[in-house]
Amino acid sequence: MTNDVKESFTDAGGPGNGTAGVAATAAPPAAAPPAPAALAAKVRTLAPSMTRSMQRVAEAVAGDPAGCAALTVTGLAELTGTSEATVVRTARLLGYPGYRDLRLALAGLAAQQQSGRAPSVTADIAVDDPVADVVAKLAYDEQQTLADTAAGLDTVQLGAAVAALATARRIDIYGVGASGLVAQDLGQKLLRIGLVAHAHSDPHLAVTNAVQLRSGDVAIAITHSGSTGDVIEPLRVAFDHGATTVAVTGRPDGPVAQYADHVLTTSTARESELRPAAMSSRTSQLLVVDCLFTCVTQRTYETAAPALAASYEALAHRHSPRTR
Repeated sequence: MTNDVKESFTDAGGPGNGTAGVAATAAPPAAAPPAPAALAAKVRTLAPSMTRSMQRVAEAVAGDPAGCAALTVTGLAELTGTSEATVVRTARLLGYPGYRDLRLALAGLAAQQQSGRAPSVTADIAVDDPVADVVAKLAYDEQQTLADTAAGLDTVQLGAAVAALATARRIDIYGVGASGLVAQDLGQKLLRIGLVAHAHSDPHLAVTNAVQLRSGDVAIAITHSGSTGDVIEPLRVAFDHGATTVAVTGRPDGPVAQYADHVLTTSTARESELRPAAMSSRTSQLLVVDCLFTCVTQRTYETAAPALAASYEALAHRHSPRTR
């Protein structure tokens, strides 16, 4: 019996449960398990793509880490009305080799929360909430979204994307709707440090420009859902023509990922009637954009600094009072 099978066999509660073989067949995660602080972010990011039974397990461990850390795999399955195999599969989807590793992360997260950290989820904004409450809730949700994105951002993937951007001959950025605004923000930032970058929100122009890309160029697709056809199509064309491709998405398992050399995952707060997904996704996307821009500026500082200074100087008169 291999170590992997032994662990899954133990995680599933011992002999006679009928789940050890199922758990053992799941592929082990490629990366190290996420830190306890990143667990809630992983749940929020991956829950929409899970089955309903796996969502119940994920929501339980994120909502009550201390209580779930004290449960065996059988106990958690009973609590959530699922099976032991579902619990093990959920643990692995969240990035943990087995349920034992998830329990250790839950214990660590519970200890952090008991030390005074704020609760992971705030109440939804109600129609009759006072303005002060709306401000406080939105501010907290924005902070949580930023913290979740930072905790879940793969810095190896980020570094590879930065390296490609720093030496790119040309950069195309694709996004529509709220993601289009983020694409424009990244495009104008890169232009100001002397890079040739263009943001495209028109899907026809995006594709016709993507056809011109080659090896040494970079194409970036920004899509929270990971399934926006008007963004995926130009990224696919750029990918097929040899450009380095990057996806900034809240769904790393979405269709956009199959055409991305590098995937940068964003997190979002819970969606509600008064807080649509476009609001929280924009916040996390802008953080990733700022990380890309700042790191590229670091790598190209000798040319970026003079370019920034020149752009500031060119616009300085527009920020000064006009004299008559």
